[in-house]
Amino acid sequence: MAPRLSPVKAAICPAQEHPSHPRDHSLPRPGKTSPDGRGPRSARVQEKVNVISIVIAENLQLFRSGLVALLANEPDISVVETVESRSKLAAAVRHSQPRVALIDIDLAGEESAGDPSARDGIAAAGAVLAQAPACRVVIMAERRRPGDLRRAVAAGAAGFVMKDISPAELADAVRRVARDEQVIDAALAFAEIGAARSPLTPRELEVLRAAAQGGTVTEIAGELYLSSGTVRNYLARALTKMGARTRVEAVSKAREHGWL
Repeated sequence: MAPRLSPVKAAICPAQEHPSHPRDHSLPRPGKTSPDGRGPRSARVQEKVNVISIVIAENLQLFRSGLVALLANEPDISVVETVESRSKLAAAVRHSQPRVALIDIDLAGEESAGDPSARDGIAAAGAVLAQAPACRVVIMAERRRPGDLRRAVAAGAAGFVMKDISPAELADAVRRVARDEQVIDAALAFAEIGAARSPLTPRELEVLRAAAQGGTVTEIAGELYLSSGTVRNYLARALTKMGARTRVEAVSKAREHGWL
């Protein structure tokens, strides 16, 4: 007859040591495969999450900090670097090789931080992809301007989102582009479809684009290998077609319609 154990000893001693308490063989033994064939539970719990590394390029420090704080709540997303200019973005991408880059559409260059016309995150996107082809670019914008989406896609961007989306929507966009999907703001897509086509010829647009950078007629002529008179003629035609009285007004209208 087996010795009788006190309730305390019975609770401490393993059940398998006592024939009167047979082991439950439906439970996985340490180091053995569980009935579902997925391996030990402890190993499943310790599986590492596939973390998506991100670089954020945004002009405003407050907005950058807000993005970092929001994405910090996502266990599978890690912000590895934040920058405020195109030149720093290039260095960050070289250093970190992120999976995703969130880029402000108006990201400024350090050499022209006070010149709004030089702020172009879409151009920065092309430079990012040249250095890190595996990186997926998402453009962030405050306004839905026709033409921006077309330019972003042409530059190789995988996503285009508005800055007023919810944190959950932003995290979802990051995950989707990391899975090689495309994410596009629906309202912007419809605006792009309904946008008016530019009345300007490619050459007129080229001259107007050079004028938008602040170049004089002489400088534009030298840059495009044209005579000064030809440049004036192109500009005059562009102003007439757009119903603008000055170059500044023509540039403003062209940007508003997404032609520049």
